[in-house]
Amino acid sequence: MNASQEIFARIQAGLEEARHVLSRFTSGAIHTEYKSGHDPVTEADRAVDAVLHRTLLRPEEGWLSEESVDDLVRLERRHVWVVDPLDGTREFVEGIPEWCVSVAFVEDGRAIAGGICNPATDELIVGSLEAGVFYNGQPARTTERASVDGATVLASRSEMKRGEWDVFQNSPLQVKPMGSVAYKLGLVAAGKADATWTLTPKHEWDVAAGVALVESGGGTVRTLDDSPVVFNRRKPKLSGLIATGSRLAPELLSLLKPHLKTTVR
Repeated sequence: MNASQEIFARIQAGLEEARHVLSRFTSGAIHTEYKSGHDPVTEADRAVDAVLHRTLLRPEEGWLSEESVDDLVRLERRHVWVVDPLDGTREFVEGIPEWCVSVAFVEDGRAIAGGICNPATDELIVGSLEAGVFYNGQPARTTERASVDGATVLASRSEMKRGEWDVFQNSPLQVKPMGSVAYKLGLVAAGKADATWTLTPKHEWDVAAGVALVESGGGTVRTLDDSPVVFNRRKPKLSGLIATGSRLAPELLSLLKPHLKTTVR
């Protein structure tokens, strides 16, 4: 087993351990606390974080997780795990099956392997730049659509509620609201939708696994200023991103250009 295969195996093992932990909890019937900014957190978030830390991390690697204190030693590491133990906690709490465990392996700032697991829908999407993407064990890739006309786009449910997608109501796109951004990116990587984007800031742990998967599936992910996504930064926050199949990217970016904001808040 070479290094890439070993990382791939570790991701799969970590997600399986996380699935086992989550089987102890019931989505829609769990006590919820709230962090600053009114973001929900549950015992499930913390339990998955602990098992992923134990399963994935090796002494020479860095760690960045939503539910762990940020150890800036990671900035000195070539290899870093970027993890969201439960992306879409709000949906998990409300019993909406649009959440997932999100795991990415970053090398020199680039997410080169990742995986997401949604136990509620029994979906496992894993991939690496070397091996490609696998959806429930079967090879998958981003769609080959080249036109925005009729393209299926997964939109943030909360962003839609705030009216941030109103400008696209009369566009040629087929917009579908959904929870977890990591889950949306995974579905784009597996060819279950044509594109997704967020025009508002996201933390690295929200999107690292999804970025690895989309790029491993032959797709394109760009920041709002049309640059590659770089991870393991001192301030782990991105202005937003756009993810799609490579053939659709030029026309989609042209459609979105008037609406892009590049300031990280």
